Amino acid sequence: MMPTVAVCVYCSQKIEEKEKSVDVPHLGGVAHLACAQSPAHVVTTNAYGGIIGQSRQLREVLAKIDKVAGGDANVCIMGESGTGKELIARAIHQSSPRRDRPLVTLDCTAIPEGLMESQLFGHRRGSFTGAVEHRNGVFALAHTGTLFIDEISELPLPLQAKLLRVIQAHEFVKVGGSKLIRTDIRLITASNKDLREVVVDGTFRADLYYRIAVVMIQLPALRERRDDIPHLVEHFLHKFSTVHRRPVPTVTPQALELLTSYSWPGNVRQLENCIEQAVVLADGATIDVDVLSLDEHEPKKAAGVTPSAPAGLTLREVEQEHILQTLSAVDGSRTRAARLLGISLRCLQYKLKSYAEEGGEPIEAFGGARTKYTLGV
Repeated sequence: MMPTVAVCVYCSQKIEEKEKSVDVPHLGGVAHLACAQSPAHVVTTNAYGGIIGQSRQLREVLAKIDKVAGGDANVCIMGESGTGKELIARAIHQSSPRRDRPLVTLDCTAIPEGLMESQLFGHRRGSFTGAVEHRNGVFALAHTGTLFIDEISELPLPLQAKLLRVIQAHEFVKVGGSKLIRTDIRLITASNKDLREVVVDGTFRADLYYRIAVVMIQLPALRERRDDIPHLVEHFLHKFSTVHRRPVPTVTPQALELLTSYSWPGNVRQLENCIEQAVVLADGATIDVDVLSLDEHEPKKAAGVTPSAPAGLTLREVEQEHILQTLSAVDGSRTRAARLLGISLRCLQYKLKSYAEEGGEPIEAFGGARTKYTLGV
């Protein structure tokens, strides 16, 4: 079952879910739970204080964590970069019987291929050039605890075979050594690639995949759980206001609409960076659209939304079609469309209203396809 308490992400105090909701002024009155002894803070509706959000997709992930945390089954976490795979791994460890034992992390993208075996299993002095002393690898360091191997799809094939043997036999040998060393660890792995696809490609062993993915947890991209964006924004506002010693600013409705509708290719990590930058650059106590640096991250389809206009169209028809295609490219967000068009939101709303009052159907798109955006006042 899901935990029945909520956790304030600022003071880490557990509170009962039955406590009343309060308005959070920084997001225009969005209601959240708050602990009675602290200001109106956003809280998570789960027992994992570092995980922010209340969306259905996130609740499904947390429900799976609840099921796997109490055992020792190997867990594989898949999701795009920036979705919080390491945070989920920490939540599993902290909710497990091994919580008081070490949690050791190995990032496969940060280790040169020639040193990876030593990082995994350790080495004996003199086993290779530069090995001037004995050293333990992550399997020894994580003994009786949890080992988290991030971006495991980057592990070279020869080492995949050695890792498979360790998982099966629960023992390993240091580089340059001959003594078998027993290991007792809970293994959690993560990848920003679909491991089933890299197995088909031949760059990842199928037998290793079945060993590490006893339980698979798929993390949703931030664009798939937009309901959590206001919660995350509020959390990062408080976090970075404290870090940079500034008063907590208020986010305008237009800025919140832009943040909520944006595609976030960098996921939560990109949102965190965006809010920190906004807190630093904001003049006064308000964050508006002009301090949100998102244009450089826009998908390419929104960068150039229309090809050259064919002959025979009036200037007004060209303008209307360009506006409608821009709206279609940004999924109907008027705030984002206005920024791309270089006009004010009020100007865009006026133009759309005039188009709707004319009662005409959208004209044929320059590329031959009909504009998907529907006019509305």
